[in-house]
Amino acid sequence: MRKRTRSARIVIWSLIGLAALVVLAGLAVLLPNLIITQSADDRIVQDVEDAPYAQVAIVLGAKVYASGTPAPMLADRIDTAIALYKLGKVDKILLSGDHGQKTYDEVNAMLDYVRARGVPDEDIFTDHAGFSTYDTMYRARDVFEVTDALVVTQEFHLARAVYTARTLGLEATGVVADIQPYANERRFAMRDWLARVKAFVQLHVTKPLPRYLGPIIPIDGDGRATRG
Repeated sequence: MRKRTRSARIVIWSLIGLAALVVLAGLAVLLPNLIITQSADDRIVQDVEDAPYAQVAIVLGAKVYASGTPAPMLADRIDTAIALYKLGKVDKILLSGDHGQKTYDEVNAMLDYVRARGVPDEDIFTDHAGFSTYDTMYRARDVFEVTDALVVTQEFHLARAVYTARTLGLEATGVVADIQPYANERRFAMRDWLARVKAFVQLHVTKPLPRYLGPIIPIDGDGRATRG
C-alpha cells in the first residue's frame, strides 16, 4: 500500500512539474509577443499617405527568384517605399537584404527594381549585409547613421521590425506593404511568433553585434557610395 501511495505521489508531482514547464514555456513565447506587438501598435500606419516624414525608407529584404526578379512580397515592399519617396515622405531609400553568397543576391535585384522606376541613383542606398531584421536596424544606426526611418514590410513582420528599430534607438514608424495576398502568409505569421521571442532575447539579453559592420556611409550623402 505504501509503495502504491509513493508511486502515486511521484506521478502527481511529475505531472505538476510537467504542467509548470508547459506554462512557463507558453509564457516565454506569449509575453515577448505581447510586449512587442503592444509597443509597436501605435507606430504602424496602413497607408503611405498617413506616414510621417523621415530621413529614409528602410526596405527589408525577402525572396528573390533565380531570374533576379523579386517575389511578390518583396516587390510590394519596394513599391511601397517608392511611393513614399515620390510623395516626399522620405529623402532616401535604404535597401537591406541578404547578399552573403555570389549565387543569391537580394540587394542588387532590389536596386535594379528601384532604378527602373525612376528613383535617382544617388538617393538609393544598398546594405548587402542585412541578414536579419536585427542586423538591418543595427547597421542602419551604426553604418548609415540613420536617426529616423519609415520601416517598410508586411504587417505580420512590422511589429517586430519597428520594435527592433526603436529599441536600438531609431525613431521608427512602420508602413504596411500588403498590396496583395501572398502564398503561405499564415505560415509566415505563425513563424513570426517565435521570431519575436528571438528578437526580444537579442535586444535585451544577448545584444550581439551584426555579422558585419564596416565603414560609416551617412544616409544624408550619396547612395552611390554603397555600390561595391
